[in-house]
Amino acid sequence: VIPMLSSARIRSAIAFPEETHRSREPRTRVGRAMRAGRRGLFDTGPAVLVAVVGLAARWIARGLKLALALPARLVMGGYRRLASGYARVLPWALDHRALVLLLAAGAAALAAALVPRLGAELIPQLAQGRFEMNLKLPPGAPLQRTDEVVRQVQARAAAVDSIETVHAVSGTGNRIDANPTEAGENIGDLLIVMDRGSDPELERAAMDALRAVAAEVPGLQAKIERPALLSFATPLAIEVLGYDLERLKRLGEDIARALERSERFADVKSSLEQGHPEIQIRFDQERVAALGLTVREISDQVVRKLRGEVATRYSWRDRKIDVLVRADERDRSSVEDVRQLIVNPRSERPLTLQSVAQIIATEGPAEIHRVDQERAALITANLRYGTLKDGVAEARALIDGVTLPYGTRVRIAGQSEEMDASFRSLMFALSLAVFLVYLVMAAQFESLIHPFVILLSVPLAGVGAVLSLWLTGTALSVIVFIGLIMLAGIVVNNAIVLIDLINQLRAAGSARRDAILEAGQARLRPIVMTTLTTAIGLAPLAIGIGEGAEVRAPMAITVIGGLLVSTLLTLVVIPVMYDLLDRGARLETAPAGDVYQQARP
Repeated sequence: VIPMLSSARIRSAIAFPEETHRSREPRTRVGRAMRAGRRGLFDTGPAVLVAVVGLAARWIARGLKLALALPARLVMGGYRRLASGYARVLPWALDHRALVLLLAAGAAALAAALVPRLGAELIPQLAQGRFEMNLKLPPGAPLQRTDEVVRQVQARAAAVDSIETVHAVSGTGNRIDANPTEAGENIGDLLIVMDRGSDPELERAAMDALRAVAAEVPGLQAKIERPALLSFATPLAIEVLGYDLERLKRLGEDIARALERSERFADVKSSLEQGHPEIQIRFDQERVAALGLTVREISDQVVRKLRGEVATRYSWRDRKIDVLVRADERDRSSVEDVRQLIVNPRSERPLTLQSVAQIIATEGPAEIHRVDQERAALITANLRYGTLKDGVAEARALIDGVTLPYGTRVRIAGQSEEMDASFRSLMFALSLAVFLVYLVMAAQFESLIHPFVILLSVPLAGVGAVLSLWLTGTALSVIVFIGLIMLAGIVVNNAIVLIDLINQLRAAGSARRDAILEAGQARLRPIVMTTLTTAIGLAPLAIGIGEGAEVRAPMAITVIGGLLVSTLLTLVVIPVMYDLLDRGARLETAPAGDVYQQARP
């Protein structure tokens, strides 16, 4: 389209003499009217429209020329100085190839040394202006006590300046249709909405303030979560694997206490930390058999008296109502009442439950997790500050200081596991992108050396990406890897236009060094233009303005930094590598046009 528009000429009655439009004069009034309409539609109308648009464009151009005169002088002045400096640097670089390559290798080594300092996380934490706070009192706490604690936390939250509204619920679900560890009269939930314009720092400060309030209530467990836009695991999840629940519970408590002592971790929770009160009945098998009874018979009697048994159903209108028969509440309201239950009601000599079993009031696990068919205690925690990589490293150090009982082992899962899997898949995608780019260039250049020289701009772009991430304090993440994959296809463009022109000049008969110098000067302007336009176009994303900027900014920072540094290094390193690796190649003069051909030995 662009070549067509560039070659087009506007044809109108104003642009050509009248005789070029002469034709046979119509003889009828209808013909004359049609001719006048045709002239107005196809000649006069477009001519007037072109004249109006052209006049407006000229005035707009004059206004823009006045407005952009100073920036244009500054930009062109900077470009002239850049071109003058490049004209001196490029010959010097070709005369000192070893030093240039050594400096490039040093920059790559510096970038590689900075990578471990960047930190890593799966997805940057996204401040959404709202978060949820889950409060859990010890099992058995009445609803009135839960509501009292929830009101206390709600009042303290409403006093925080950056919090706009707080919605609270005391008691959630029930033991029949909900998870007993996440619902019940001892559970409370708060939804906190921040003021508009609150930044991530204010949101983090509000979370810390609410955690401090929850820490003042004895026995209260608090957990803060952001709304889940994407389904991810808890930032830190530690799996304690084994068979013995008591050992798992003790080890889980030891690891949880070690994490709580660190200021980095918050909302530490163990799945086996708190259980539910229960009554265990342990039968004496020999005594039961000596009395002519079976454990199953006694168990059925206890179940019928405590839980009840449906004897029949009562029909009322279109409903069927179960009639449940069980012992009177006075006979099953305490542990002593359970001990006195009669287990052989039809016998002449009644026996109580305590005569054939041991009844113990204890605490059992609220839930039992299994990982690969193995019992596990799950310890979860959020991060107050730092990246996920730093949190995992500190958690490993804390776990190393805890003695593991026999038959148990510890594994770190959660987002760390998902992050490792994502990084491996993205590294494969990056390698595949580079390989496909090389195949395309090898087919087009009909050479294996020239595409290899061009692909050197990819690691040079990695140097710029790492430096930009380090300077801005941005951690590695899935978003950063997406930016790196984009760079693999963007940064080679500058090297392609440079190498292509060098080959064209050599095919026209220029010497290798002369072709490199001439191509560098000729391609400097388009390379700088494309680099600056791309960087300026991505600048709004990199600045990070608006909601969701935490997710958008890392990709833009990666692309801008990689593109700028890659351009600077490409203009020097790529010609040096071309001069070094293409020394044995000889290009024949093309018979016509800019076509070049590799000479065969």
